[in-house]
Amino acid sequence: MKIASYTTQVVRIPRQHAPFAKGGDEIEFVTLQMRTDDGIEGIGYAGFAPLVMTPALHAAVDGLCRLVVGMDPMNTEEIGAHLFRAAGSGSPAGLVTRAISAIDVALWDIKGKALGQPVYKLLGGYRDRVPTYASGYLWRSFDLDMLASHGERLVNEGFKAMKFRLGAEKTIAAEVNRLRTMRDAVGPDVELMIDINQLWDVNRAITVGREMREYGITWLEDPTTFDDFKGLAKIADALDTPIAGGEYVYGIAPFVQLIEQRSIDIVMVDLLRVGGITQWMKVAHMAEAHNLPVVTHLAPEVLVHALAAVPNGLTVEYMPWSFPLFKSIPLAVDGHIELPQEPGLGLEFDEELLARSERAS
Repeated sequence: MKIASYTTQVVRIPRQHAPFAKGGDEIEFVTLQMRTDDGIEGIGYAGFAPLVMTPALHAAVDGLCRLVVGMDPMNTEEIGAHLFRAAGSGSPAGLVTRAISAIDVALWDIKGKALGQPVYKLLGGYRDRVPTYASGYLWRSFDLDMLASHGERLVNEGFKAMKFRLGAEKTIAAEVNRLRTMRDAVGPDVELMIDINQLWDVNRAITVGREMREYGITWLEDPTTFDDFKGLAKIADALDTPIAGGEYVYGIAPFVQLIEQRSIDIVMVDLLRVGGITQWMKVAHMAEAHNLPVVTHLAPEVLVHALAAVPNGLTVEYMPWSFPLFKSIPLAVDGHIELPQEPGLGLEFDEELLARSERAS
């Protein structure tokens, strides 16, 4: 079996549940359909980059896809190493990992279909049902009433865990008041995760983090600059609340520093920034070797397979931005996702939406 052809296109769709203030209401993806010489098709996508970068991302996916035509799609390690070398060894960041991720995901989809197995079983098959939490629904732009009402709605929809954003308030009291509002709205039994998106310095993270202790936070995510490994370690040492991080780094090498310096307590790995399912699994096993849990970032319809394959998988981020690309996606029911049992990823692009939403690259 060989890779025979591929098709890519750029689509622009509304960004679900994201009321941004400055025109961030649309998101673009580069979709990939890769076909073998015996008629198997695997799918993947690149995206979650600024719109201005989409033409370059499309060109990167096309250019790297050309290099794998004629190769055996079962050899994901060989193909990945080949693409990283071709794209410039020592420079795995940015467009390179995003483009390689799309290809790697399509390869795993092909592999599952060829072997008649869902991807999570090929990766290890630790379990067929995973916890999930709502993300992308609770924003800094919400006033307190809106924050509370959206939190209550998510509880009524069956979510037992959810993440919301802090970091934009001028005072510590205002930050803590938002947290208090959320806790009062969802009750004591719902898990709350807080994402700061790197907006605090080390001292503010420690000060506010200590004030939050009584509210039972599951984790505090990216409290300061993602590559300040020592600063993150200082925060992690000072707080009882676990520190989550890792979504902003590219490739697998930075996770060595994050994990070995104990900069984080929960290892969060982004599918596209790390370079696909193959690389995601390497970080998950690295975390397991250091007795740390791993969680996903974005792309839940793909990463549900990866998290279900590892014993240290904690939870899947249920982020809806990529959902419109597909005819159906794994649904969150009572705070869990049942793994698809179809061969491959169990996903199918919505061809009508792709045709309707196609953009010039």
